[in-house]
Amino acid sequence: METTLSLFDEFSLDTPSTEGIKYAGSKLKLIPQILQLAKKVDAKTILDGFSGTTRVSQAFAKLGYSVHSNDIAHWSEVLGTCYLLNTKPRTEYQPFIDHLNAVPPIDGWFTEHYGGNANDGSAIQADGLKKPWQLHNTRKLDAIRQEIENLKLVPIVKAVALTSLMLGMDRVDSTLGHFSAYLKDWSPRSYKELVLEVPKLFSSEGNHRVYRSDIFECVQQVSVDLAYFDPPYGSNNEKMPPSRVRYAAYYHLWKSIILSDKPNLFGKAKRREDTSDQLSASVFEEFRRNENGRFIAVEALEKLIRMTQAKWIILSYSSGGRATAEELNDVLQTNGKLLAVVEVNYKRNVMASMKWTNEWLSTTDNPNREFLFLLEKY
Repeated sequence: METTLSLFDEFSLDTPSTEGIKYAGSKLKLIPQILQLAKKVDAKTILDGFSGTTRVSQAFAKLGYSVHSNDIAHWSEVLGTCYLLNTKPRTEYQPFIDHLNAVPPIDGWFTEHYGGNANDGSAIQADGLKKPWQLHNTRKLDAIRQEIENLKLVPIVKAVALTSLMLGMDRVDSTLGHFSAYLKDWSPRSYKELVLEVPKLFSSEGNHRVYRSDIFECVQQVSVDLAYFDPPYGSNNEKMPPSRVRYAAYYHLWKSIILSDKPNLFGKAKRREDTSDQLSASVFEEFRRNENGRFIAVEALEKLIRMTQAKWIILSYSSGGRATAEELNDVLQTNGKLLAVVEVNYKRNVMASMKWTNEWLSTTDNPNREFLFLLEKY
């Protein structure tokens, strides 16, 4: 394993800009390190297997890689379509976005369930529930979302419109960045008016593809030089109860905005029924052991690595995740040659605390460490 600190000598700060919604699993701060690891190998095609907000996919695409962006979330597919498949300049979309901004507000499904009165600063409504947005913005949301549907847009233009809408609503929400619970008092940004802007598009020139697929199905269909994986790891807490909010449930409202399907809702946060813990769980979030005593999440990682049709794999891992260091190390060493491990400390300056390391197995003293592994498959 490489343990020199040559990374600092090679590192370039010229990292492409990316755009996305607030996201608990965002790898925005890790993009420079991910790109640097990719530079160490002769990769030209990339699979971003758990693309989320697509920031990593965007960065690779801007650097000239051909990107295959995949995620099971509908909203991620829309973001990928918007940023990776667009070939037009941003200016061509401005009249269209101006049209959407001019649509008169209406009271609709989103206002009924997710809009709240200001109430002198309190987001708690007469029914005792907190809301993620103020009424003046959900009324705009209802009107704009209906207009997008009325216009019968081609897929890429519709994706640009929906991305603009998500980014706009993300700027005026009253949440901690997800939709499993809302703030007791309205956030300052929630008082602002929803105004759509053209997303920060770029003219994609690579042979990019966007998928919305189960990752195990995706890796059977896609063959690339390098795959980047950032699964939704479960908690390392042995006392974590089996019923808890899953990643898919954190962002249920984006799914509702994309589909505009007016689903059945439940709970104080008015989550979609199809994002219940039983329906939306990922195997990588599964914290329990199987009958053989192995963590189910670790077995899923091993299966994923073996099935992936790529010469190299970059794997993100947080030591707060379910995979113990020893078990994960066994999986990596069994399935390939570990070319590099990068440890990143988010709490300090990222550049000052980034290093190649083979000391990553010692995670007990500091359980919240972030790692990137570069693996060359056997």
